[in-house]
Amino acid sequence: MTNSSLHSIGYFSLSGFGATVNYRVPLFSLSLLCYCAILLVNVSLILTIVLDHTLHEPMYAFICNLCINGLYGTAGFYPKFFSDLLSDVHIISYTGCLLQVYVIYSSAMVDYSMLVLMSYDRYVAICRPLEYHSMMSVRRSAVLLSLSWLVPLSCESLVISLTSTLKLCGSIIQKLYCENWSVVKLACGSTKANDVVGLIVITFYFCHAVCIACSYVLLVKSALKSKEGRKKFTQTCLPHLFCLLNVTTALLFDHMYSRYGSASMSQNLKNFMAVQFLVFPPILNPVIYGLVLTKIRHRMIYLFQLTFQRLKLKSTF
Repeated sequence: MTNSSLHSIGYFSLSGFGATVNYRVPLFSLSLLCYCAILLVNVSLILTIVLDHTLHEPMYAFICNLCINGLYGTAGFYPKFFSDLLSDVHIISYTGCLLQVYVIYSSAMVDYSMLVLMSYDRYVAICRPLEYHSMMSVRRSAVLLSLSWLVPLSCESLVISLTSTLKLCGSIIQKLYCENWSVVKLACGSTKANDVVGLIVITFYFCHAVCIACSYVLLVKSALKSKEGRKKFTQTCLPHLFCLLNVTTALLFDHMYSRYGSASMSQNLKNFMAVQFLVFPPILNPVIYGLVLTKIRHRMIYLFQLTFQRLKLKSTF
């Protein structure tokens, strides 16, 4: 971060909160309920997978990490959002803004990397079942998991480091939270380096989408050959497809709004488009996996029943 940036802009004003003034309390209550739901469903799924040794398999480890990432990403948005809803002043420090950008968007990248990893796991399980245990060994799975975290975190670090070198001539961000493109648009000088790196990152994650598409072409071809293959595809791949569609749609909304949002759109619609990828994927992803995957659903029900019985037993004494 350069001194010029720090001296020119110390704080950013989040103008998106101007549309929330008349219904701050209902919005706060709804957002708090939403965040509690995110915490509940993700923590429940994480604990179920961690505590049950029968679920210590690559596919469930990837689902567990997807939930951990959901908690990580939403932690970068909701606490500050709650504070701003209850405040009359909607500002964020320069450092806090860059930190928020880093957490939210590195989480979005990790989401996509994790979904690519899960599609590869399903490809090996269905198309090459005899080689599954050698191709998805504990060591290899751990390496792939590490890369699915380290690569996105490194990419976003590069993006943030470039943004931090810009001299800014404005301080108003027209969103409910900080977003890299919104900060870059406030720059006084050239942003070519930021644009090139941003394009490279987008292309890199577009290649992720192509990899997922290719894996599913092969998966469908393999699944159609046998009844068992079709059953395995329905049970384990459909939840992944739902989550992929969920995350992709949410991120596309955010990207289209950030880059091409119309000035004629109402602020309420802009706010909805800006936050929906921080609302729907973190709730729906664990719910989809928890409800559709039979093994997880049965173990969750069993653990809840066991916990309830123990609590009931303690209350009788």
